Amino acid sequence: MGIFSTISVYIPKTTVFRLILNMKNTFAGLCLLFILAVSCKKEVSGLPDETQTGANTFGASVNGSFWIPQGFGPFPADNLLEARRLGQDVLINARNFASSPNETEIEIYLGNVTGTGTYQLNTTTTQGSFSGNYGYYVKRNLTPENEWITSSSNIGSVTLTRYDTAAKVISGTFRFNALNIYNAPSPLAVTDGRFDIKF
Repeated sequence: MGIFSTISVYIPKTTVFRLILNMKNTFAGLCLLFILAVSCKKEVSGLPDETQTGANTFGASVNGSFWIPQGFGPFPADNLLEARRLGQDVLINARNFASSPNETEIEIYLGNVTGTGTYQLNTTTTQGSFSGNYGYYVKRNLTPENEWITSSSNIGSVTLTRYDTAAKVISGTFRFNALNIYNAPSPLAVTDGRFDIKF
């Protein structure tokens, strides 16, 4: 016999069948576990504490329901929460993908921020125009289905409790009322808002 001779091993058909069946069951079980994990929506039981440390937290009550930035299932999304300085202006954006493909987002824009204090959200403007302070909330399913924005008649305010450009921390509270800009007037109340973000 040479070095490369082969050895035959007999495996009964029933054993092969059991192995295949076990592999199918294991695969099906893993698929089911994956689907359950992905489809789970984490329930929000409360809002984050009001802090001023750069803890990267954000939350509010939207029409009476707690709202915080969230990723989808067990997979957190990047850039759920951000605060950006645009010269003297500040843009805060928080996103929630927990019910993907449906998503929601809160955006707050403040122009000419000079320090701590209260800034009014009372200008009639459009989201993204940066021509006046606004509070904005959107529901999307790939594209916007409903959008709410503050105006001169649906107002709100943001109180900055920390605005530290050296430590790059912005903290505060907010609230606003807004009307749906797509559909018949359906008011939205955002209350008990708070944020503590590194920018």
